[in-house]
Amino acid sequence: MTQVLWITFAPITSAAAQFYGKSDLMIGLLSMSFMVVYILMFLPSAWVIDTWGFKIAVGIGAVLTGVFGLARGIFAANFTVVFISQVGLAVGQPFVIGSITKIAARWFPARERATASGLGILALYLGPLAAMLLSPYLVLKVGLPRLLLYYGIAAAVSAAVFLLLAREHPPTPAGRDERTLMFDGLKSMLRRRDFRLLLVIFFVGLGMFNAVSTWIEDIVRPRGFTISQAGWLGGLMLFGGIVGAVVIPLLSDRSRRRKPFILFALIGLIPGLLGMTFASGYPLVLLSSFVFGFCLLSAGPIGFQYAAEITYPAPEGTSNTLLLVMGQISGIVFIFAMDALKVPATGAMTLPLVAMAALTAGCVLLATALPESPVHDGKRGN
Repeated sequence: MTQVLWITFAPITSAAAQFYGKSDLMIGLLSMSFMVVYILMFLPSAWVIDTWGFKIAVGIGAVLTGVFGLARGIFAANFTVVFISQVGLAVGQPFVIGSITKIAARWFPARERATASGLGILALYLGPLAAMLLSPYLVLKVGLPRLLLYYGIAAAVSAAVFLLLAREHPPTPAGRDERTLMFDGLKSMLRRRDFRLLLVIFFVGLGMFNAVSTWIEDIVRPRGFTISQAGWLGGLMLFGGIVGAVVIPLLSDRSRRRKPFILFALIGLIPGLLGMTFASGYPLVLLSSFVFGFCLLSAGPIGFQYAAEITYPAPEGTSNTLLLVMGQISGIVFIFAMDALKVPATGAMTLPLVAMAALTAGCVLLATALPESPVHDGKRGN
């Protein structure tokens, strides 16, 4: 639900701009607020996750999600309240998504943790997928205010379910999981060359996902596609990511290798991105979006788990959150750059999309310099 609430307006940018009487960029800022707030909250949330555990951390995020999700729905006609609610929702998000690798490490042995992280990160793709498909349909069917109210009620229910049912520890220990204190771990991981390379790769990859998701309608609108078609395009991109996030981490766990799958993802997303940029026929755009999503989003859980393994015994919550904050910073940069570099007359975003493909090619070169995870050699876990 945090992801549904984040990306609510992306596939309906033009409809929301018309409803509130705002520019496309102002509507884009509703999504971008999550990225700005993440940068401010990543250290406090990582400290809470690693010090108090994921149940308290996610509980904080759940309460904020439920309260501000409802507020956004009840006062949906007031843009100022909607914007303030987006900021409140954004404060809760890092407590939720930063806990995924902590749960994987606490509840699962090392041989299953990439798969467990993949299933957890699957929710980060299912949320935008639901929003991409439902937002265009609901805004045409019931209008924007009721759409936001429906999402707010769903957020409150999901928050209540977590608070009632979540447990911190499994019935039996999942394996060895001693970790250093957060700030000690932060210093040690930043001294590692391989982790710094991974930070650069996440800077490009996650920033690209955030920017493309935010501007999904604007990317295809100059080619004559409707908001419903943009929603299906974004939905198929995320569906591809869901398939990839299930299949690729499972293969990674079975082979106990991470690097080849990171390379595969980076290489494969380039033709998908170029297809989304240049294809004029809707079927080819859909196929390109699936390939792009499959490759890009499958790399997320493997990258998070790889980071946790190469930085051990630094806390998983810290490595996870640091990678995510890189994507928030680049997401802000890419969102503004895509808006600034689009063709004024038509709104086409060809130039920034081609630039992102070139950056991805550079990341392929960086990924070749990454070492294999110590899990492959049996140095970590069981």
